[in-house]
Amino acid sequence: MKNCIFALSLGLGGVVLAPGIADAQNAKCAERAMVVERLEHAYGETRQSIGLGQNNAIVETWASDSTGTWTIIVTLPDGISCLVASGESWEHLAERAAAPGNDA
Repeated sequence: MKNCIFALSLGLGGVVLAPGIADAQNAKCAERAMVVERLEHAYGETRQSIGLGQNNAIVETWASDSTGTWTIIVTLPDGISCLVASGESWEHLAERAAAPGNDA
């Protein structure tokens, strides 16, 4: 009986917390124009790289040389951009790939 009550309380706790988790995840996405404005004006970041991901999603790296902050966003075909990762200590590297057949 105690095990049953414990299991039910865990299930109820998960149902109560789930909407909060969903809201937190949704807060990381917005219209691309809003995300870009925030990155440029609040963090002083500019686009450093861009690439095409799965399902035609655009993957971008934004960073600030002056503050060292960086952000990776993914923009979906519907124009919604989502934060993937962010951090500090950004460094721009201009490394070249090793020549084929040479151990790097």
